[in-house]
Amino acid sequence: MRTLPEVPIKIGQIEAIFRYPVKSMRGESLDDAALGWHGLDGDRRLAFRRLDERGGFPWLTASKLPDLILFTPLRGNGADGGSLPTCVRTPDGEELPVFGEALSAEVGRRCGRRVEMMQLKHGIFDDASVSVITSDTVREVCRLAGRDADVRRFRPNIVVRSMRAVPFEEDDWVGGVLTFGDGDDAPAVVVTMRDVRCAMVNIDPDDGSLAPEVLKATFAANENNAGIYGTVTGIGRLAVGQTVVLHPSQIP
Repeated sequence: MRTLPEVPIKIGQIEAIFRYPVKSMRGESLDDAALGWHGLDGDRRLAFRRLDERGGFPWLTASKLPDLILFTPLRGNGADGGSLPTCVRTPDGEELPVFGEALSAEVGRRCGRRVEMMQLKHGIFDDASVSVITSDTVREVCRLAGRDADVRRFRPNIVVRSMRAVPFEEDDWVGGVLTFGDGDDAPAVVVTMRDVRCAMVNIDPDDGSLAPEVLKATFAANENNAGIYGTVTGIGRLAVGQTVVLHPSQIP
């Protein structure tokens, strides 16, 4: 890894923003979003809990049930951008209430375990509340895996179009602070760690099929890391096209 810059430097622009209302279900692409102290408003606020799991991570994820990625959370007409989904469209096209017994039964049938939808005020995250990746990293991993570049495999919150246009640039950001947009009150995220990937990247977001070569490519190319995790240090509005600036370790 290189050392952080001594002065702030522009690294690119926000290319895309994603939110995942229900953990491991399909996400939604946004033109803009509110970044709060616990990540994007409405991001991963819901998840299925495995009722027979007594460990520290009871949540059902697509790494355990790839079909989960084919379920689509839906928000009612007129709901504001931070609202939770009101129902979920199943892979068979049926729309079921998000907290209804029918949805829990359908997911439970597919995974062979009893599950219950849970809502957590501050979100249900694996390592940190915000994930960021460059489009160049996505393209390189997918190229090495012999797959079409599809950022949805990596389930980021923020995709950056980098000015350097080199893969795995994100490794150099660890310990620094990313700001988005202009002004002293721009939303900010301190970069805490690299994003160590799991089998989620192997799942095709369209049909749920598995491609183990994607995770293998990530491991071979960059020790299983692709993108970064961060913690919010400044709240505000994110928007596609905003400038992304990397600051030294002190919070701007």
